[in-house]
Amino acid sequence: MKISMIGAGAMGGATVEGLIKGETFRNEDITVADPSQAVTDRFAQMGVSVTADNSAAVSGADIVCVCVKPWLVEKVLSGIRDELEPQRQLLIVIAAGVPSAKIVEWLGAQCPPLFLVIPNIAIAQMASMTFVVPSVGVKPEHKQLVSRIFDELGQTIFTDEQHLAAGTTLASCGIAYAMRYIRAAAEGGVELGFKADDAKHIVMQTVLGAVKLLEASGMHPERAIDLVTTPGGLTIKGLNEMEHAGFTSAVIRGLKAGM
Repeated sequence: MKISMIGAGAMGGATVEGLIKGETFRNEDITVADPSQAVTDRFAQMGVSVTADNSAAVSGADIVCVCVKPWLVEKVLSGIRDELEPQRQLLIVIAAGVPSAKIVEWLGAQCPPLFLVIPNIAIAQMASMTFVVPSVGVKPEHKQLVSRIFDELGQTIFTDEQHLAAGTTLASCGIAYAMRYIRAAAEGGVELGFKADDAKHIVMQTVLGAVKLLEASGMHPERAIDLVTTPGGLTIKGLNEMEHAGFTSAVIRGLKAGM
């Protein structure tokens, strides 16, 4: 089985890195198409096939992934339309805000079974939260295949197109929000007297521990918070100061701003 990634910028490149680490595809069965020589040279060194020709990448692929800026999707799809084989290939489009109806309009009868997919950049480490929307022409076996691919690269949620924007802001944009908290807490650690690298390490391990605790216990975050908020203690004082500054409200407003 062969897969081609057209566009290997931040998200496309991260996805290819995850595919290389996984076991679903052999390196020689992964093709990267990108106009940047620096990008193709980088992935060639990883042992995958590379090209600057999008049509060449489509030819022979079983799965065609298009991961470019949203305003470039129409141009890229129009350029490969005649090379697509709807009876044999699957098409995955990774581009926020591009509706399936437009993709079908651009490709017409040449549109293969289509999936809209939104991962986040942790896919490079096989730790993405990925949203998948099955669209036109998708059969159960197609859904199983796409699920297998992205489940190996983290966790996958199948949803409808109506909720894809919410998934994007919660997980794809959301990873940046999580990193901003880590940065802020690490800077606070420096102010408390730790060296910058030590503070970052402490905060990252603390966040990882919180995630693992919630995963293992199934507890609601607020219940877990109650375990460490001793009456009159330091934790509740710190939490209340953050809430006075609008912490929860700021997070929710930031998420809603991305819709």
